[in-house]
Amino acid sequence: MKNSIKIIAIIVALVIVGCDDYLETLPAGQENSENFFNSAEDYENALIGVYDLLSTTYLNQILGEIASDNSLCGGENPTDVLDWQQIDDMTHNPDNGALRNIFQWMYAGISRANYIIEFKDKTPFNRKEQVLAETKFLRAYYYFELVKFFGSVPMYLDKRISLEEAQTIDKSPTATIYTQLENDLQSAASILPWQQTQSGRATRGAALALLGKIYLYQQKFDLAAQTLDQVISAGQYSLISDFSTIFSNQNENNSESVFEVQYFGQEGASFNCFQCVEGNIAVGFMGPRFRTGNYAPYADGFSFNIPTLDIINAYQTGDTRKDATYFNIDDFVATRPDVTFTEGNDHNGYFNFKYIPFAEGNALDARLTHSNNYRAIRYADVLLMAAEAHVQSGNTGVAQGYLDQIRDRAFGNTTNRITVTLDNILQERRLELAGEGHRFFDQVRTGQTSSIPGFTANKNELFPIPRIEIELAGNNWCQNKGYATSTCSEQ
Repeated sequence: MKNSIKIIAIIVALVIVGCDDYLETLPAGQENSENFFNSAEDYENALIGVYDLLSTTYLNQILGEIASDNSLCGGENPTDVLDWQQIDDMTHNPDNGALRNIFQWMYAGISRANYIIEFKDKTPFNRKEQVLAETKFLRAYYYFELVKFFGSVPMYLDKRISLEEAQTIDKSPTATIYTQLENDLQSAASILPWQQTQSGRATRGAALALLGKIYLYQQKFDLAAQTLDQVISAGQYSLISDFSTIFSNQNENNSESVFEVQYFGQEGASFNCFQCVEGNIAVGFMGPRFRTGNYAPYADGFSFNIPTLDIINAYQTGDTRKDATYFNIDDFVATRPDVTFTEGNDHNGYFNFKYIPFAEGNALDARLTHSNNYRAIRYADVLLMAAEAHVQSGNTGVAQGYLDQIRDRAFGNTTNRITVTLDNILQERRLELAGEGHRFFDQVRTGQTSSIPGFTANKNELFPIPRIEIELAGNNWCQNKGYATSTCSEQ
């Protein structure tokens, strides 16, 4: 919600920055963190601190594409951001720094949420029930990201964890974590409103959509269908008629946005502090390497996350999503003869158009602080998840209607509809959501990983738990299967 409400510096949370590496920053004028929650404003400010870690999920989006068959790593050369190159090649190991960042940052968000819940009964105020509901939604969001990447992880609930406690808590089975997330999201959905006065805050629709997605990941298809149908039947969302406008900076938080991560281009990070980000780092990393000429309204970038020709060629003639999803730099330069650019690693002439960097008033490093919001959950995603759940439950009639809506928008007519089958729905997800960070996880959960170069079955479905986090936890956690160097590994 960075471009919707005032940016507040949060110094109230006991933040996990590593498994046992705790940073306690005390609020000004207070002796310790137990003395903080004395007013409604304190709770509201702490909640903004929980939302703030959403900004770090730019990395989740990039890796969700690079790890899949949709994208190549790109960059300047084959060793540029080596952690990402390894994930692209499926040669990553427990020492991969990008994976540790995700592990740390998601737990930082969880820790901030738990801090609020630990002191939920300290001070009464009118909006407390909704503050706690938003907190539970965000905690579920962060935990779901961890489960998608790492599977079984330690589950810390409702309080801060000391160094000693962190070394005694084992990883929780994914089924146990999912049960907790289901409970949190059901509780949040019963309290949250359908519409918030401030863009970017969690709503009932966001909680139900995330809950339906979690059911889908567990193959609880009936529950997924019922839950996602609630989002659809509520009438709160609708598809934007022109696909090419969905990701415009002038069309943020539109009728298709179920949950959107808010970015702000006027307060930035630096290469020394990616977690300080207020702007969308992913955008600058994915932009073309423009060098000279008038390439407005775009800005130059670092040419990562290069789409494969396979996904480029997967779109049918007349599908408006292709040109709205992928930027053809050769076509662009043909109309701007003064523009030059540098070809980076994996160059094939295409870039992610949904999140291309625009020239704007960026603060600090212009490549790190773009204001493009991340459309984390779109209504189109909800329709396709619901279609999948209904097909898996044997209700093809309802699924056909949902799929038709997606196809009709894509082609601008009703003459390009296709028969609803599971394979057609999954292919439609690939085309509709390309470049948005969902592809790798869709491939893993549906068993369609054979098209991922270098993918090793029974190993690469999950990423390794960062080695240093296991060591900091007293070596009490087993490594994910295929990555272990000792006898302790998940089987």
